[in-house]
Amino acid sequence: MTTKQQPFILLFLCAILVFLLPRLGITAEITTSVDRNPINLSDSFQITFTATEEPDGEPDFSALSEDFTLLNQSQSNNSSWTNGQLSSSLQWIVTVMAKQAGTLIIPAIPFGTDSSQILQIQVQKTANTANAPVDDDLFLEVDATPENTYLQSQIIYTLRVYTRININQARLNEPELSDAVIERLGEDSNYNTQINGVAYSVTERKYALFPQKSGALTINPIVLTAEVSAGNHNNPFFNGFFNSQLSKTKRVESKAISLQIKPAPSSFTAPHWLPAENVSLTQQWSANTQALKVGEPLTRTLTLQAQGTTVGQLPDLESLSSDNSLKSYPDQPVINEQKNTSGLTAYREQKIALIPSKPGSYALPAIEIPWFNTKTQKTELAKIPETIITAIAATSDTSAAPADFNADIEKTAPISQAPTPLPQPLTATHDYFWPGLAAFLGLGWLITLIYVVSKRTQSIASSQKAIRTPTEPSASKRLKKACEDNNTIQAKQALLDWGKDEFAASNLGVVARSCHARLRDEILLLDQALYSKDAPNWTGKKLFQAFTEHQARNHLDKTERSVLKPLYRL
Repeated sequence: MTTKQQPFILLFLCAILVFLLPRLGITAEITTSVDRNPINLSDSFQITFTATEEPDGEPDFSALSEDFTLLNQSQSNNSSWTNGQLSSSLQWIVTVMAKQAGTLIIPAIPFGTDSSQILQIQVQKTANTANAPVDDDLFLEVDATPENTYLQSQIIYTLRVYTRININQARLNEPELSDAVIERLGEDSNYNTQINGVAYSVTERKYALFPQKSGALTINPIVLTAEVSAGNHNNPFFNGFFNSQLSKTKRVESKAISLQIKPAPSSFTAPHWLPAENVSLTQQWSANTQALKVGEPLTRTLTLQAQGTTVGQLPDLESLSSDNSLKSYPDQPVINEQKNTSGLTAYREQKIALIPSKPGSYALPAIEIPWFNTKTQKTELAKIPETIITAIAATSDTSAAPADFNADIEKTAPISQAPTPLPQPLTATHDYFWPGLAAFLGLGWLITLIYVVSKRTQSIASSQKAIRTPTEPSASKRLKKACEDNNTIQAKQALLDWGKDEFAASNLGVVARSCHARLRDEILLLDQALYSKDAPNWTGKKLFQAFTEHQARNHLDKTERSVLKPLYRL
C-alpha cells in the first residue's frame, strides 16, 4: 500500500463505519398477542408473534409445548403505505389448545438471539352449556359486558356462530341498538370447541357499543340466514357425486339482550362527561423550555389517550390560558382510534406554538381533565402540573444571522462558478489528493449551507402563515360559542355556513340528512325549537357534542374504515 493510497482506504473505511453504526446493536422487537382472552379450556386459539424488523433467526416454539398443544402454524409478511411511508411486518401465527385451566404464561420464544414478549392469559373451564341447543347443527350465542353501566360507557358485545355442517353462503345482520354508537372490533376469530361432547367450529365477532341515552335499552336479536348443504344421508355417494350443489336455506336467531343504562352520577361535577377505563395526559416540548429566545416559537404537544371511549367523547385541548405576553397559535388537532378485541382506544393530539414577546418567566397553568373510571366507579383526574418556561433576550448576533448567511452565499457563489484553469501536465512531484478532498468538502459545505438557508426561509414563511389569524371565526367555533350560550339563531346560522361549505346545503333539513344519525337528530331538535309552537327547552351542549363526534367520525372514515365481510368461511 502506497502513501497516496492510505488516505483513500482510510476515507473508505470511515464511510463504511458511518453506514453501519446505526445498525449495530439493534434487536428486533417481537410482540405477542392472542385472538381473545380469556379462553375456554376446550377451545383452540391463535397466538400471533409480530416483528417489524427481520429477527436474528427462525422461531423455536418448543417452549409452548409445556402448557399448550400445538395444532398448526403459519407465517405471513404484510406491507402497507401510511402517510407516504412504507411499513412492513412479519407474523408467525400458532394455533394451540391449553392443557389446563388457570393463569398461564406464553413464554418468550427465541428467534435466534432475539426473543418475543411474555404474555399472561386466563384459561377458564368449559363455559356453561346448559342453555346450548341440543343436537343443533347451527346456532348463535351472544353476550354483552357489562349489561348494567353508565351513559356513553363502553359495552363489549360478542357474537359467536356455532356450526358442525357445511355452509355455502351466509348473511348476518349487524347488532341494532337505538341511540347508540356501534363500532366493530377487528377481524373475526375462528376456533374449534366441544359442547356436550359434540365438536363445533366457532366464528367469533366483537363490537363496542356506546349508549347515548339512559334507561332500559334492548339489543335486538341477530339473524343469520345461511345456505347449508342438504345431503342425502341414505346414499351419500350418490348425493356427493351428482348433487354436490344441492342446498337448503336455514335461518337462526340469537336472543335479545336487555341493558340498564344509568345517567352520569351526581357526584361528577365536571362540565365534560368522560367515562373510560383508563385516561392519560402527557406533554412534549420541541426545545428547551428554560432557554427560549424572544420571538422564536416553541411547540407544545399535548396528547390525550383514553381506553374504552370514542374520539368524539374526548374534550378539546386547545383552550389554554397563559400570560398575555405569550402568544399561542394552536394547530389542527390530530385524532385517531385503535380497535382490538378488548375495545376502543381514542387519541387526541394538539400542537400549540408559543411565542414570547419579551424576556422573563411564564407560568402555564395546570391542565386537569376529570374522568369517570368505569371499572372502579370513581372520579379520577388526568393532570399536567403547572409548567414554567423562561425566555431570554435574542442577541444581536442571532438577529443578524440571516443577513450573514446571505452574505456568505454571495461571496461563495462566484468562487464555485469561476472559470476552471487549463489542466497542467501531471508530474511525479504533484500531489492532488488533499486539494481534491478540500474541494469535495467545500462543495459539500456549500450544498449544506444552501439547504439550511432554504429550509430557514420556508420556516419563516410557515411561521408568518401560522401567525396570521382569520378576521372571522370559523363556523365550528361560532357553533361552539352559540351552543355554550344556548343561542338558537346563531347556532342555526353557524350550521348553515358549515353545511354550505361541506354539502352545498341551503337549509337545516338538507344539512341534517347529510350527517350521522346522532347529529341529524340534534339538528332536527334545533329546527323544532326554532319554528315549532310546542318548542322544547333547547340546550346546545348535546348539539355541539354530536357535531364534534360527527367531525371525528368523518376524519376516521377518510383514513381507514372496517368493511363487514360475509361469513362465507363458516
